[in-house]
Amino acid sequence: MRALIVIPGRPGGIEMIFARRQAEALRALGVDVRPFLLDPSRSLASLARERRRLKREIRANAPDLVHAHYGSGSAFLCAVTTRLPLVVTFHGSDLNPVPHLGPALAAATHALSQLAALRADRIICVSEELARRLVWRRDRAVVIPMGVDLALFRPRPRDEARRAVGWDPAARVVLFNAGVPSPGKRRDLAEAAVAEARRDLPSARLEPLASVAPDRVPDYLNAADCLLLTSDHEGSPTIVKEALACNLPIVSAEVGDVRERLASVAPSEIAERSPEALGAAIVRVLADGRRSNGRETVEPLSEPAVARRVLAVYEGLLVPSRAKPRRCV
Repeated sequence: MRALIVIPGRPGGIEMIFARRQAEALRALGVDVRPFLLDPSRSLASLARERRRLKREIRANAPDLVHAHYGSGSAFLCAVTTRLPLVVTFHGSDLNPVPHLGPALAAATHALSQLAALRADRIICVSEELARRLVWRRDRAVVIPMGVDLALFRPRPRDEARRAVGWDPAARVVLFNAGVPSPGKRRDLAEAAVAEARRDLPSARLEPLASVAPDRVPDYLNAADCLLLTSDHEGSPTIVKEALACNLPIVSAEVGDVRERLASVAPSEIAERSPEALGAAIVRVLADGRRSNGRETVEPLSEPAVARRVLAVYEGLLVPSRAKPRRCV
């Protein structure tokens, strides 16, 4: 089986690293995977150039199917470039509200996603909430969260991890899931929540997860005392599953599939979206002092297990489609 997997990002970059890892997991299952990194810029000239490049890639390698990660322009470009069987994975902001983009750009993003869904032969959504946002083709949608690399994300002693990242051993560190400005991640709410927590735990501090190499992220997860998630909207946040794999407790607002992920995890809490409620939850989790049992709950979402589910989608699609002509439009 030959699969062309289209991922927004640049060679050597770390954009959508979880999608790149899924491609490698599929390769380990015997799929002839051809990753196609799509220029993420939104200009019309770039889209036209990338469409020509995508056509050449399809003609040169004759894949059995195309799998587009992320909706919007990425999936739409695939939809109008080829008549090959098309799988689209929706990740979050491609279907979720994105008010920080402005009304026009947000409307365009969602319109392109819905049009791509109309063309898709199979749809993967990373959460049930996201699947409910589909206007068309819900009957073709399956929910498969992105997997986590359990070999990379694993528990290790907190003090050892703190030495690796250079943090004060005595601090109570609340790790925030965005180190660069992003309005939808709500750093303002995270800062207010930790300020509330400091009323009872003066040593508590917020530590944004800055842009670090992917293989360093487990150091920060193991060095922290809890993860704080305050996003307005998410699909199935990868950082939550990575934290679970490291047994890091989590405090989160109700968003994406986090309630499902934390259903049997302790200590961890989902709190009302207010500084007071989130701050109180942080105090309770930090006062507990234990690591969580998260790893045992996230094992069904290991990268090999998730890749097998994606492969089943491919196989179900290709059985009636192998005889279709491979050509571009």
